[in-house]
Amino acid sequence: MMAVVTTGNGGYDKLDYRAVPIPVPEPHEVLLRVLAAGVNNTEINTRLGWYSSSVTESTDSTADRQSGAAEQKSDGGWNGATPFPLIQGTDCCGRVLSAGANADGNLVGKRVLVRACMRPKGDDSYENVWMASDFDGAFAEYVKVPASEVFPVDCDWSDEELATIPCAYGTAENMLHRAHVGSGDRVLVAGASGGVGSAAVQLARRRGAQVTALTSKAKMDQLRELGADSILDRNCDLLALLGENAFDVVVDNVAGPDFPDMLKLLRPGGRYVSSGAIAGPLVSLDMRDMYLKDITLIGSTAWDAPVFPNLISYIERGEIRPLLSKVFPLSEIAIAQQEFMTKTHFGNFVLVPPSGEE
Repeated sequence: MMAVVTTGNGGYDKLDYRAVPIPVPEPHEVLLRVLAAGVNNTEINTRLGWYSSSVTESTDSTADRQSGAAEQKSDGGWNGATPFPLIQGTDCCGRVLSAGANADGNLVGKRVLVRACMRPKGDDSYENVWMASDFDGAFAEYVKVPASEVFPVDCDWSDEELATIPCAYGTAENMLHRAHVGSGDRVLVAGASGGVGSAAVQLARRRGAQVTALTSKAKMDQLRELGADSILDRNCDLLALLGENAFDVVVDNVAGPDFPDMLKLLRPGGRYVSSGAIAGPLVSLDMRDMYLKDITLIGSTAWDAPVFPNLISYIERGEIRPLLSKVFPLSEIAIAQQEFMTKTHFGNFVLVPPSGEE
């Protein structure tokens, strides 16, 4: 089969489109034909080694400095060293071709989404493994995954539309679930035009929250169409405009230099939740803002049990919609990632392998 093999930390030259053997499923696994695979920040961050504690800059700055001769980072992946060479691809819409001896044979022939975040020791443990960070993923014609992590979906969406869902929407739904976002909550979404941010806007509105979205002026109209109650320029002075204690929840995958203001914007007893830090992982924290206001800081990586089944039900009931920006052939992954890094698009990029066309 054809696949994109990431050979190590570095630039786009580390993306090697080549023929590799078709994976053979273990007894508890199923083999999928990949129909479409989404493009996410996480694949780029993993290739760059951005998760390493030695990296202190934003994703953009790290990418600008990266070269093909980059030092391999022993802690550059989500769970330590990335197991290069690795087939990345966290988002997968596929069709089940075969099932191992201990897997559910009724899955064969079904179109499915893969839950990319897996908790092998159960929900009582936060230990997690990720498809395409810890083992081979969907930037290929075929992929094998545990049968427990595939979810049939019955809807009229295209394969490419479904491939926009797993990572971005799973991450966003997990943050809202952890922060107990509910009807009437005043929610601020930073980076609202990104994949996770735009998913968070939709999913928070679905929960009945009042959503304020931070974005660039160029993308305000799209977020208004998505249902945000208020849209603000990401470069505005939020404290001067809104004052302190304006929100119940802040959903922030941006972090960086604006982090201190986010805590001031929260009401006493407010919740701050994050699963990323694209503007920079090191922030300034005034502990008085946190403890005097009884703020809860919530980290969000391991997906909780209800999250992915809930997403499937939202799709099937028509309660959310996909944001598909552009489709590329799998062989053009470097072009797709380069355009992705310009951050001028709204929605998600998707790659289609040669055998992905039904």
